[in-house]
Amino acid sequence: MLSSKICFRQLRALASLAPTVSQLDNTSDFLAHVPHRKHPGVINLKVVQLPKEAQDAAKVLLQGSTIRDLQGHVNSLNNFLWSRKRPAEDKDLRVRAEELEKKFRASVGCDAETESFEQQEKLRNRVLNTLRKNIYHWQPMSYTEELSLVYFAARFDGGYAAVTRALKEIHQRCPEFKPQTLLDFGSGTGSVTWAANNLWGKSLVEYMCVDSAAPMNRLSELVLKGGSESGEMHISGVYFRQFLPLSPKVQYDLVVSAFSLTDLPSLSEREKVVQALWRKTGGFLVLVESGTKEGHQLLMEARDIVLQKEDKEIWDHRPPQVFAPCPHQMPCPKLSNRLQMPCNFIQKYQPLPFNWNPHERWEKFSFIIISRGYVGGAYWPRIISHVLSRPRHVHCHMCCADGELKHEVITARRHGRDLYRCARNSEWGDRLPILTSTGTTKDEDSENEDMSPAL
Repeated sequence: MLSSKICFRQLRALASLAPTVSQLDNTSDFLAHVPHRKHPGVINLKVVQLPKEAQDAAKVLLQGSTIRDLQGHVNSLNNFLWSRKRPAEDKDLRVRAEELEKKFRASVGCDAETESFEQQEKLRNRVLNTLRKNIYHWQPMSYTEELSLVYFAARFDGGYAAVTRALKEIHQRCPEFKPQTLLDFGSGTGSVTWAANNLWGKSLVEYMCVDSAAPMNRLSELVLKGGSESGEMHISGVYFRQFLPLSPKVQYDLVVSAFSLTDLPSLSEREKVVQALWRKTGGFLVLVESGTKEGHQLLMEARDIVLQKEDKEIWDHRPPQVFAPCPHQMPCPKLSNRLQMPCNFIQKYQPLPFNWNPHERWEKFSFIIISRGYVGGAYWPRIISHVLSRPRHVHCHMCCADGELKHEVITARRHGRDLYRCARNSEWGDRLPILTSTGTTKDEDSENEDMSPAL
């Protein structure tokens, strides 16, 4: 309860009460045939559940495992992955070392020109020891067969829920998009393949899964075969590789990378990979990471690489367009200097049916979808936190098309019954079908103040 109060206070500090009067976007008359609880801005899925074939395969693989204390390994891995950060860059380390060196010299009143060799060595060791204690020590993960199975038990269901929610954005907003080819970079346990097949199984004919860890590829194939080497592939057209296809002219309708950017050892390597993935994107590039501050910043870094970095090897020059979750093409307002917060979303799902799992869990994740040639309709505001329903009014914190965060208090009297009911039936991550126009009066401002939530 306390953490939710803090979250809302942070949002209120960052967001401004919308200085406009919002009105329903009735350009397509979409509410003529659907109830308010199913308005076109509703994206969030109620509960995501793995396909039965995937659940059965997971039971076969995990119940036959010889790993001792699997539950303990799963909890440790989840904690490690949630707290994982990017590796520190060499230039940042050098800058930090120089700052520490100046600070330590000033504290003892020494001068670099008059220092003896012993004093210089002592100072250098002190700087290195301080860096070791305060700088995140990143290490690459080596996926053995045992670690791959632990990762599968820990992340297969949650990863599937996050990817399904992200892909649902495309499936719902662009029903005409029928991908035939999929590239999954960092495919891991294969959750992207299962999620994409669930949405576009009738049109997809090729699933190219790329993962540098051979044990992960074998495990993913075993899951597709029902947990047995002799089983038949549940999804046809799945291929496994350890490296990306070289030709920049080979494109895929849908390119996905889920929870993989953190495994890359440097900014330059991430830049190479993101540019390579964008070259291979024919329709949509989907990137998903954990819903932490680190995960969100990785996605914003990738977003800037695609939108701003010049790539001389690219041959498809259709411009990139941010499709979701941002309703604009401007820098993320949550990374402003005033208050840096992650832009994340939540999805409820049913975890694998094992004794250490509850009946339902929530996956917190961040994602970015960049399209090549698809716009996807109006730039409706995105709801970026829990919707607060109160008697006769609703509080919505939104990211808007002007690149600003706004706090809108929606009432039936001011905004109309349709918009009010749409807002009451919306959740975190949905889009509100509204347009804004100028003209807030002094009386309306005082009404907004009266309806501020008690936090």
